Formats: sequence, C-alpha cells, structure tokens
Amino acid sequence: MAGPGKPCAGLYSFLFEYDTPRIVLIKSRKVGLMNRLVQLAILAYVIGWVFVWEKGYQETDSVVSSVTTKVKGVTVTNTSELGPRIWDVADYVIPPQGENSIFVMTNMIITQNQTQGLCAEFPDKTTRCRSSENCTEGYIGTHSNGVQTGKCVTYGNSTHKTCEVFAWCPVEDDEYVPKPAFLHNAANFTLLVKNNIWYPKFNFTKRNILPNISKSYLKNCKYNSKTDPFCPIFRLRDVVESAGQDFQEMAVEGGVMGLQISWNCDLDKAASHCLPKYTFRRIDNKDSDHNVSPGYNFRFAKYYKNAAGRDSRTLIKAYGIRFDIMVFGKAGKFDIIPTMINIGSGLALFGVATVLCDIIVLYFMKKKYYYREKKYKYVEDYDLEGNSSYGSQAETQEGCRIR
Repeated sequence: MAGPGKPCAGLYSFLFEYDTPRIVLIKSRKVGLMNRLVQLAILAYVIGWVFVWEKGYQETDSVVSSVTTKVKGVTVTNTSELGPRIWDVADYVIPPQGENSIFVMTNMIITQNQTQGLCAEFPDKTTRCRSSENCTEGYIGTHSNGVQTGKCVTYGNSTHKTCEVFAWCPVEDDEYVPKPAFLHNAANFTLLVKNNIWYPKFNFTKRNILPNISKSYLKNCKYNSKTDPFCPIFRLRDVVESAGQDFQEMAVEGGVMGLQISWNCDLDKAASHCLPKYTFRRIDNKDSDHNVSPGYNFRFAKYYKNAAGRDSRTLIKAYGIRFDIMVFGKAGKFDIIPTMINIGSGLALFGVATVLCDIIVLYFMKKKYYYREKKYKYVEDYDLEGNSSYGSQAETQEGCRIR
C-alpha cells in the first residue's frame, strides 16, 4: 500500500508517529560542567529565593484592619479681628472622626457676621463692571458668591465697581492666605493612632498598643524611630519632617500626609515577633513647576440666630493637613500544600538544564551532526515490516549509551 501523499504527510506523522525520549550519555567536560552549573543555579534559586526569602513553605493571608485616631493640643492666638482666643481639639479637628484619616486645621481665612442680603461681588476679571449694562440679572458664574441683580455698585471702600449679588454678605476675600500659618503652633500637637489587625485565615489578632506598653509610658512617650519605634503617639511636626517636608511651610496652604503601618508577620514564630513598622510620606504632589491650586482646603460655616430671629454665620476657609492612615500587611504560616507545590515546581525546573544542554550539543558543538545521529533513532512499525530483526543487542546498548 502506497504511503500518504505530500499534502497529508504532516497529518499522517501527527496521527501515526510517536516520539519517546532516548537517554544518551555524552562524555564532555564542557557540557557536563555546564549541566551541573545550571542545576546548581536552579537549586540555589529554589532554596535561597523560594524557600528562604519568599518563605514558599508558608500559607499567606492579607491583613484586615481598623483605625481610630485622637488628637491632643491647645494653642492661643491674638489678632485684631478675633482678639485673644484659645483653640482646642474641638475647634481645629474637622470632622471629629474620619474613616482612616483625620484633618487638622493649621490656617484659615475667616469672614464673620455674614447675613443674606445685597452686596458687591468680590472683584475679579469676571465681576468688574463700569455700568449696570455689564451685569446680567439672575446670572450665576462658576466662582460667584451669589446671584447677580443686574446692578453695578462700588465694592467696599475701594474705587472698584463690581456687579451686585444676592448672597451671604459681606462676601469672602480669599485673595491672600495668612503667612505664617494662623495655627503655626499645631506643630506640637500630638496624634494617637490605635490600630487593630486581624488575619482571618489564621484567626490571629493584634493591636499596635503592644502588651508591654503601660499607661504611664503611653502618657509620656512620643514616637521616635530609634528610641521609641513602637510608641503610637506622633508629634505632627515629626511626622511631616520624617517625610522630608517643612511643617510651617506645609501648614500655610495645607497638604496630605500618609502614615503607613506595615504588619509583616511570620506566625511560625512567637506572636511577640509580630510588630508594626511606621513610615511617612507626603501624598499630594508638591512640584514647583505645577503649583496651580496647591495644598488642601475647604469651607465650612457656623450659624447663629440673633434676638430678632435673623440668621447669620461665620464662614471659615480652612487650610490644614489631612493625615491618611494606611495599613499594609501579610502573614505567613507553614502549610504542607504550598511546600509540596514549590518542591514540585523546583524539581520540574531541573529539566531546564537538560533542555539547555541538548540545544548546545545538537546545534552548537562541532560534532553536532554525530550527536544528532545518536540522539534520534527512527523505527518502522514492527507489524508492517514482519519479524525482521532491528539491530543487535550490542547496537541497542550502543544506542542507549554513547562513550
């Protein structure tokens, strides 16, 4: 029966031919040494990196965390507008509690005794006018403080004329930010961070106020990376300076600081070895080339009602530092399943040495054609060719072992 045609040769080979590995012993110092070096490198990788450094024998779990904060500190200011005034935590922490973050006001622009009525808009290029023809009744601009009435009036005691608005009057003047910061003494305020963690896979819990911390120590300690690395109370100036920033400069226009708590725990060791590590960095970008709308600020108001029942308010544009507490962590504990998986993967990698040596022997060595001849042997189907003898016992042994 004729063999298959050329178009079907590939399909015929795929369906009716079988490849099986053949062991060939090659006595070559170069190839043998290279083979052992590759195997040694794989062994070093499996033991050194997978098992020692990455702890591939452990089952791992990610941290679940909760954070609560408390700020303490009092300062006093004395200005012509407000007179002498005490500021405590109820005044400068807004809101009193946040979700994994806390805002401390360090600077402000305050507009007192605002009431709803008619007044001149704050002058800028969109609100200045020469006559009422430049003002549109009912118009509300993107940055307007109120609704235009269609009249052009004089702004305060200046010579500028602006469109009249129905708004909270007098309107806010936020053109100049106070320097130095209004609450520059906030540098000495302290922040207590209470962090509880849980690794659900191992049912392991811990908090950053460690068991060996006493009440007396907690009242007096301040975090220091060298002397008190586990004290959970941080002076605000120290946090900002640890991130390479200047507190008084940052306090003027505000910013966002990240307080990072890292919990990397080896649960094969005692629980006392699972300890928090604190690091700090500034989150918002501070770039002299991109300084449009820098810092962090927002507005809020305190409302009052006088004896006549008329509403009034004090508007505060607050600048400050928001502290974001970010918790990271991973715990590991011995488990037989990842251990066996990594051992099996390591053993499989030893096949790379064989593949690499085969490539060099069969394609790059001087006797590559000779080695190919000994490496590959083609055998016809015994049933089709009859009971002919295919090679002697000596030939078979020679094919399996080349010296």
